[in-house]
Amino acid sequence: MSSFWSNWVIILTSITIIGITWLLFANRKKDKNAGETTGHVYDGIEEYDNPLPAWWFFMFTITIVWGLGYLAAYPGMGNYKGFLGWTQEGQHDEEVAKAEAKYRAMRDRYLALPVEEIARDPAVLKMGQRLFGNNCAQCHGADARGGYGFPNLTDNDWLWGGTPAAIKHTLINGRQAAMPAWGSVLGEQGIKEMTAHLLNLNNRSVDPALAAAGAEKFGLYCAACHMPDGTGNQMMGAPNLTNGIWLYGGSESDIAQTLRAGRNGMMPAQAKLLSEDRIHILTAYVYSLSHKEG
Repeated sequence: MSSFWSNWVIILTSITIIGITWLLFANRKKDKNAGETTGHVYDGIEEYDNPLPAWWFFMFTITIVWGLGYLAAYPGMGNYKGFLGWTQEGQHDEEVAKAEAKYRAMRDRYLALPVEEIARDPAVLKMGQRLFGNNCAQCHGADARGGYGFPNLTDNDWLWGGTPAAIKHTLINGRQAAMPAWGSVLGEQGIKEMTAHLLNLNNRSVDPALAAAGAEKFGLYCAACHMPDGTGNQMMGAPNLTNGIWLYGGSESDIAQTLRAGRNGMMPAQAKLLSEDRIHILTAYVYSLSHKEG
């Protein structure tokens, strides 16, 4: 807070406290004769002009004194921090530290167990679901089914692999995916041919001549990442192009746009945000999403 606004808060608060204190004490006693009225009449009942009852007066006085003590002890007067040195951040960190001490032993016990084992533990899945909701649901959705540009984590189609080790590596280090733009290389006719080939790989009706020309170009430009048969390569994060699962849409126009302009995806690293035990539990939860029993 700037000095101007700090002083503004201090002055305004001080004036308010002084004003209500003066108002309270100025009306504590009444010099007029007892029994006088204010002149106000409500349904034939006149309002007496009497001072506040003593208990009410002392209640207000205690409130003012308590307020002054609070403003001295806690931050409330601009940039003044209070003699107790309390802050929201400090209280948050203290409570987090207590929770860490309370649950650390339990999480360490889970950390020592394989992901496949704890992925069947209901307690672990509850913790993992909360971690997912706080750190992952913004992109992948509360149900983990993803959305446009964000992978579905509940199926068995994985860009970088769905083993516990692969999932944990993704969480710790993040991933950076890049599909280069081919518009300037292929031209619009080449984009049409390549699109036809990709649709043909998914058993969709296309012009055979366009698909054949696209297959030739696919082998020249795309097979190095997506493999000659189009089934993808998890080592490179290259998706399977034959199973009908599309990260940016599988319509003819969507595929053509991906080829023409390219795509860029980024999974942020969580190593600096989550402790090792939390990442282990989150890995188990994500792993469980695509390994439902029964």
